[in-house]
Amino acid sequence: MLFALKKILGGLILPLPALLLLMAAGIALLWFTHWQRSGKTVISVACLLLLLLSLQPVADRLLAPVESRWPAWDNTHTVDYIVVLGGGYTWNPAWAPSANMLNNSLPRLTEGIRIWQANPTAKLIFTGAAAPGNPLSSAQVTARVAESLGVPAQAIITLNSPRDTEQEAHEVARIVGEHPVVLVTSASHLPRAMIFFQQQGLHPYPAPANQLAITSPLNLWEKIIPSAYWLGHSERAVYETAGRLWQSVKSTNNAD
Repeated sequence: MLFALKKILGGLILPLPALLLLMAAGIALLWFTHWQRSGKTVISVACLLLLLLSLQPVADRLLAPVESRWPAWDNTHTVDYIVVLGGGYTWNPAWAPSANMLNNSLPRLTEGIRIWQANPTAKLIFTGAAAPGNPLSSAQVTARVAESLGVPAQAIITLNSPRDTEQEAHEVARIVGEHPVVLVTSASHLPRAMIFFQQQGLHPYPAPANQLAITSPLNLWEKIIPSAYWLGHSERAVYETAGRLWQSVKSTNNAD
């Protein structure tokens, strides 16, 4: 119950639902109160924020500082374990295997396989519990896709019970011990993930994947036309910043 509540509250603070709620409040002021000017102001502010957060220069300026702490993995270290954290997924056996990996999960896997190809004796650890109603866990789906891309089953370890990053770190620590390990997850998620793993006594090498904030050249129209794609970048920046704040609060409370 607490896990579901955390996910619901976390979802409501993201730009789109938060701004829709703000617009709804403005509409309520217009329809049901005499505070007409306040209602117009609230709606106008919400629309302006939605516009700005849907523009590439704004969205990627918010996201870039979250993503840019570590460079891409350069294969200068030999590792025994490669941990690929779970992400969005579903399971439809009629689809191409990789189509079942949604949002951030496929770039994480492909980066994990790239690192494994340079360390073929290493074990790939895939994490993630089953979503409600899904016959397979995130870890199992990732393993099936990895095998379809040429990774042998004996090189794979699946952890099917962790539901969030903190639980993933705890389960991984029980397996890897003191062995050198690389941690693969989305670049925006990596700062939080590294802290959780370090709290378990691990010192993983960071391997960011799924970088989103664009600093290379783009067409002018891609910068000036609002897009749900860029709004998604703003969402990642807000989500990871809120998650890092919550992580800090929990760490402080635990220390007390």
